[in-house]
Amino acid sequence: MTAFAPDSLVLNRKLPLWYQVSQSLRASILGRTPDASLRLPTEEQLAAHYGVSVLTMRQALKELEEEGLISRHRRRGTFIEPGARRSTPRRLLGSIDAIVAQQSGERTTVLGHGPEPVPGELAEYFPDVAEVVTYRRLRSDGESDEPTNWAENAVRPEFAAGIDPADLERWPMTKVLRDVVGVRISRITDTVEARLADPETAELLRVPLLSPILHYTGVTYAEDGRVVDVARIRYRGDRFSFTVTVEAH
Repeated sequence: MTAFAPDSLVLNRKLPLWYQVSQSLRASILGRTPDASLRLPTEEQLAAHYGVSVLTMRQALKELEEEGLISRHRRRGTFIEPGARRSTPRRLLGSIDAIVAQQSGERTTVLGHGPEPVPGELAEYFPDVAEVVTYRRLRSDGESDEPTNWAENAVRPEFAAGIDPADLERWPMTKVLRDVVGVRISRITDTVEARLADPETAELLRVPLLSPILHYTGVTYAEDGRVVDVARIRYRGDRFSFTVTVEAH
């Protein structure tokens, strides 16, 4: 069994230090390897690792204890609760079928849909249209019903006309566009970055405001070069990790 090793953290002085440390340690706990020890380093060791005071570290640990992720025992130390769920890995693979497969297996609720002006941050993808049709969906774990991510898809109007929102509760958008609408997809460009949860994301995913999330942007192109769909998905940072495999030939 390997020793538990918390991730490093660059502190933002505009946010409470204890909160940043607790969220970083929370992500490390939920993303730990299967063979990692359940015993955490001492308060002093963790404080030195994060570059904070022991008092700040104690406040961060108290937050995790109240959440049920750790238990603290006088003279014995601090331990990860065995039931603390490890994050579910996601693999970014190179085929459309693989992307469809990785989006499946979760319960999906359509929160709403309808036309709206092209958002400013998406204008570069839709230079020739004034409106897109936006679909908002919440995905939950099929077993625990815990929210895992929520998605906004901005779809070019001529393709959105062929989408039945009920299909989006059964299948991923990529599958609906390809197999139902009949779009000939040439490629999808993926970008994943770390962000902090805004109020809407925090409420939908049931996480603290400003907690770390993974923000995914997927741009889907048709064979004629037009952007068909721009997906923006916010993943709970404590539930997912992304693995990219590059094959050497």
